[in-house]
Amino acid sequence: MNRSGPLALLHTSPLHIPVFDALRDEDHQGLELRHMVDEKLLARARREGPAAVAGEVRAALDRAVTDGARAVLCTCSTIGAVAEEAGAGVPVLRVDRPMAAAAVATGPRVVVVATSESTLEPTVALVEEEARAAGRSVQEVRTLLVDGAWARFEAGDTDGYVRSVATAADSVTDADAIVLAQASMTPAERLTTTAVPVLSSPRPGLAAGADAVRLG
Repeated sequence: MNRSGPLALLHTSPLHIPVFDALRDEDHQGLELRHMVDEKLLARARREGPAAVAGEVRAALDRAVTDGARAVLCTCSTIGAVAEEAGAGVPVLRVDRPMAAAAVATGPRVVVVATSESTLEPTVALVEEEARAAGRSVQEVRTLLVDGAWARFEAGDTDGYVRSVATAADSVTDADAIVLAQASMTPAERLTTTAVPVLSSPRPGLAAGADAVRLG
């Protein structure tokens, strides 16, 4: 498949690299991915708020463009809005926007599940933004923070992390869609048993990034 240039991905965890590489191999053969990882961005955003890392995010985007990226995909939900607002002379996308749009299209009651408190506000704001864009002014957005899960993730207990997310998602019954707010939560999608649709961001986010590269 002919592509016009590489897609840069801005990560705040190296664990995202194999996830997106696998999705590229499944859905977008021939798409060149260039991974950038800066774990300090999320650590600081969690302490001081996403706006605190705006300068660093812009610098990372500028480096990606200088290195030839035709588009940049930010895979961290906490700093996704900061990345979009920064701009870089090429399309800058947040990985969770297509997921939010899909959630809004599914129904008026959306539950945002997160393991990091810093992700809740940006994700809720995104879902509400997509609801307004779709003309759904009565959109109901609720949040569910999975207590203790992030500590498991930081300790390297990815299995425990994923299981705790799946258990939390399964506790939701009165909703039209469940949004897994962070890319790291994606493996929980296949473990859930709830009848409510569970949505994650990497696959639709990467598809949007691939489209941006092709159209750019």
